[in-house]
Amino acid sequence: MRRLSPAERRLWRAFPTGAWVDLREGDKELDDPAQAGRWGREREVRAEVIAALLLGAVERTPGQVPGVRLAGARVTGVLDLSDAAIDATLYLLNCHLAETVDLTDATTRGVRLRGCELARFRGSRMRVDGLFELDGSTVHAGVRLDNARVEGQCRLSRAVLTAPPRRMTTSESAFGDVREPEGDAGNTMHEWALWAGGLSVGGGTFLRGLRADGALRLIGGDFPGGLYLEGAHVGAVNADFVTAGTVELSRGFTAEGTVRMRGARIDGVLSLHHASVRAEGRALHLSHMQADEVIMRPDEVVGEVNLGYSRFGVLLDAPDAYPGQVQLNGLSYETLRGEWTVAERLDWLRRDPDGYRPQPYEQLASWYRRIGHEPDARRVLLAKQRERRGTLRAPGRAWGRLLDLMVGYGYRSWLAGLWAALLLAAGTAIFTRVPPVQVDPDEVRTFNPFVYCLDLLVPVSVFEVRGAYEPAGWTAWVAWTLVVSGWVLATALIAGATRVLRPAPGS
Repeated sequence: MRRLSPAERRLWRAFPTGAWVDLREGDKELDDPAQAGRWGREREVRAEVIAALLLGAVERTPGQVPGVRLAGARVTGVLDLSDAAIDATLYLLNCHLAETVDLTDATTRGVRLRGCELARFRGSRMRVDGLFELDGSTVHAGVRLDNARVEGQCRLSRAVLTAPPRRMTTSESAFGDVREPEGDAGNTMHEWALWAGGLSVGGGTFLRGLRADGALRLIGGDFPGGLYLEGAHVGAVNADFVTAGTVELSRGFTAEGTVRMRGARIDGVLSLHHASVRAEGRALHLSHMQADEVIMRPDEVVGEVNLGYSRFGVLLDAPDAYPGQVQLNGLSYETLRGEWTVAERLDWLRRDPDGYRPQPYEQLASWYRRIGHEPDARRVLLAKQRERRGTLRAPGRAWGRLLDLMVGYGYRSWLAGLWAALLLAAGTAIFTRVPPVQVDPDEVRTFNPFVYCLDLLVPVSVFEVRGAYEPAGWTAWVAWTLVVSGWVLATALIAGATRVLRPAPGS
């Protein structure tokens, strides 16, 4: 290593005790790392000097905690710490790093690059026993943290991340191949600003106020301390199969592409309160996931929402959370919260792009029953039968319409009484004016038009009146109508009762 500069000598002497070396001038505008081109050589430190210190070039002092603590420096060259076992802390504040910081497969006590500007960061499979921080930093060609393990917190709040530019070759890229196809329409060929599949963080993961010109890849990540993206603005998110204590995509969170959390497991709350998600095709892909509570109250969702085959303890949502299509088949929930009318919930069910599915109706009706709203449950099940009718062939549709008209598929059995009353009233009026002829004139009988019509309407003669009289002329059609109507009403009542009394699945 060539002779040390004055700034490097200060850092060398400070390392054994972990003392700060501050090269800033006290001018907030000039000390901004984006202005590093205006800094003099007195603020320049070679990356190889920092690496040498962290890798044991200086003997440790007993009773002291060594570390690189450097502020306001322009770091030149690649900071290559890959595969290293580092027993000292690296803390850079307001520094400019023109080239890559590489901790691939490294093990370290802590890494803090706060308010810095750097080309790219590589940390695949690294192990950090303490804090990993890029708070307020700008990274121009992406951050890679795939399969890394951070025992403490992971902090990228207010960071600005840019995906590797398209002109970069595979060997130059922070990620290698930075594009891969996604299953959702409108979100193919992403470029990833943060590549962190399999990242495991023991403490909280804070990305509040993050700005990402590109997508976040968090597939299979483990965040028991929670994942917080309040106020973040990102290209898209792929967090399939994530496990987390809580996920906050809320309070100003904005995604310009699909947010995917397929197969995720959330032990606490997934919140999209006051979020904004816009995508061509599918905006929210939350299928096959489990969550104790989901708060679906975004400010804006443009695109399809997929909640299919997920299991929620509590779903707190609002009608305007689903402005477009929503997939609900297989969704189950213990509790629904929010100010919804039954009509709005039924409209929610009808938005499935795949058409009628019975399970969402059964699930909603089951919930209404659990909270004691039996009339609402029956209304949902009636709507289910009406939607199902559209999937049948012509004979089935005709019979369904008749069942609906007569008894509301058994969920409005009072309709049968109304039809019977109307038929009895009409028949009684007609046969009062045009009485039937007695079959046996020698038999002494007193004709009662109401009893006669009732005997015709009941499928099995109760009063033995219908056989004693023969309708005259055109009134024969009235008598036959009453007989046929009686059989239809009875059949409809039996069919409806069978449907209503049939045990619900799982009961």
